[in-house]
Amino acid sequence: MATVLITGANRGIGLQLATLYAARGDTVLAAVREPAKAAQLRALGTRVEIIQLDVTVEACFAAAAKTVAGRPVDIVIANAGVIGPRGAAADAQPAAVWASVLAANVTGAFLTARAFLPHVIAAKGKIAILSSIMASSQKSMGNSYAYRASKAAAANIGVNLAVELKPHGVSVASYHPGWVQTDMGGASADIPATVSAAGLVARIDHLSLASTGVFETYSGEKLVY
Repeated sequence: MATVLITGANRGIGLQLATLYAARGDTVLAAVREPAKAAQLRALGTRVEIIQLDVTVEACFAAAAKTVAGRPVDIVIANAGVIGPRGAAADAQPAAVWASVLAANVTGAFLTARAFLPHVIAAKGKIAILSSIMASSQKSMGNSYAYRASKAAAANIGVNLAVELKPHGVSVASYHPGWVQTDMGGASADIPATVSAAGLVARIDHLSLASTGVFETYSGEKLVY
């Protein structure tokens, strides 16, 4: 059975991923900002270990990594993220708001990969970065500038990590989870979180050194950076 670390595991896609991995017998390291609010994760049973981690605070990563010291981690999923302002270029999008989106979606993804890199290398495992179809240069529509830019940068981190880590036996990919019915996606979104999570688990299972660096949807459609 695998050991899977998931950031932002207390709700939405992260919670559904934790549920699926725990149900099939894997050990889930559920990284959450506020463990006191992780009742749904605790209800999943002893397969789930809760780790305190705010991906926007660099100092948190050292403590989180210590909790898994000496343990190989087969899969790291950088899922934690925020949507930010959805407006057009002329709308108010303060620099501080941009900074918060980039901190969560870009720096947070990179620091997650870096903090647990020794554990993934030990397992010759996989790193999955949750990006978005909105990062693709072929899907440009304006609006949501901070989110689009952050997810493009997250996907870029993924493809560069894939090059660097392939000699170490580690596979890396970036994924679009779909427009999902979560707090971020809203009730009018296309698909339930359960469908997205199941697709992501299947794609991560399929990931290998032969396909490392791929950018694709939860259903396997290839995307252009």
